[in-house]
Amino acid sequence: MTDQATTDADPGTPEIPGKPTSASRTTLSHIMTQADTNLLGTVHGGVIMKLVDDAAGAVAGRHSGGPAVTASMDEMAFLEPVRVGDLVHVKAQVNWTGRTSMEVGVRVLAERWNESTPATQVGSAYLVFAAVDADGKPRRVPPVLPETERDERRYQEAQIRRTHRLARRRAIMELREKRAAEGFED
Repeated sequence: MTDQATTDADPGTPEIPGKPTSASRTTLSHIMTQADTNLLGTVHGGVIMKLVDDAAGAVAGRHSGGPAVTASMDEMAFLEPVRVGDLVHVKAQVNWTGRTSMEVGVRVLAERWNESTPATQVGSAYLVFAAVDADGKPRRVPPVLPETERDERRYQEAQIRRTHRLARRRAIMELREKRAAEGFED
């Protein structure tokens, strides 16, 4: 497994001991009611997104040992509709850590509250959180230590997503600078 204990430590800054993936993994469960529905009668995507953000935030706070704020949400995929009466389980874990940020992977499962059928995956998302101090300034996070082959795969995939996020951000900034130099206002 990957040992990230010293990978992105600043020179002169004491190392933070790593934490295993399982240390902050969590599941949030909620029964969907009529108050959660959209105009089509299924559960509103925003309700699911809030549950995803809540579970991911809990995981980020547990892993970092304090407050963490949502920096971005990637690839929120809705795979199946969720209905009133579904028991929704939102499973989250830290997939990757940088110096002050971490990617949290989330799986959303649903099952009928009164049936003993297996839960079905209805959604997934990746969120990036930044750990912050009491003044809202970034603070260091412990490295995540993948424990299983699945954790290691998730760690490697998270690195790819990070590379793509940074490349996209750079390309957008370069385009904006070019347009500004040409006299275009956005």
